[in-house]
Amino acid sequence: MTRVKICGVRSAAVAERACDAGADALGLVFYPHSSRAVSVSQAVEVIHATQALVTTVGLFVDPEVDEVMRVLDSCALDCLQFHGSESAAFCAQFGRPYIKAISMRPQVDVQALLQEHQNARAVLFDAWRPDAPGGTGDTFAWERIPVLHRPWILAGGLTSDNVAAAIHLVAPQAVDVSGGVENAAGDKDPGRLRAFIAAVRQADQRKHEDAAV
Repeated sequence: MTRVKICGVRSAAVAERACDAGADALGLVFYPHSSRAVSVSQAVEVIHATQALVTTVGLFVDPEVDEVMRVLDSCALDCLQFHGSESAAFCAQFGRPYIKAISMRPQVDVQALLQEHQNARAVLFDAWRPDAPGGTGDTFAWERIPVLHRPWILAGGLTSDNVAAAIHLVAPQAVDVSGGVENAAGDKDPGRLRAFIAAVRQADQRKHEDAAV
């Protein structure tokens, strides 16, 4: 079953809706330049509202060590996500499993990054735009993703309209959505949340039915 991560959650109410809709993980953005950024106090409220067994993920972009530690001192995050140019040694020092995002810029050396971050819990492939590290709503050519024998996540411009095609084409272990379930940046729409997760589950069902034929 394809896991679903809802990123950019900013309130307890949205956390509850996402969990009720069937989300497997919630992402909290600690990148201050993002329109979806949360304060530590907001993050604590989201974590308290998150259902048991739903993973909470804290997203950072080239942070200082003290910045991450300050968040971890107050927030019981299950996992960290690094979306900048962080080294493997940097990512691994916090005593939490981590996800390393790879922005699919034109000349990115995917294999080198995969090798460097071989101890990451998962890698996340996202669209690239020079003015933003993620959350752009852009897609990229999914065919650029190499065949992997490790957990990986697909992000970048996913919506309820295209996520089934992505699952059919590249079969990610998980998908990550933010803008695709919003009315505006940071404003998660309950109907779009449900529609996205339903589209993922329907795509999984079709995949299993096709495999059984």
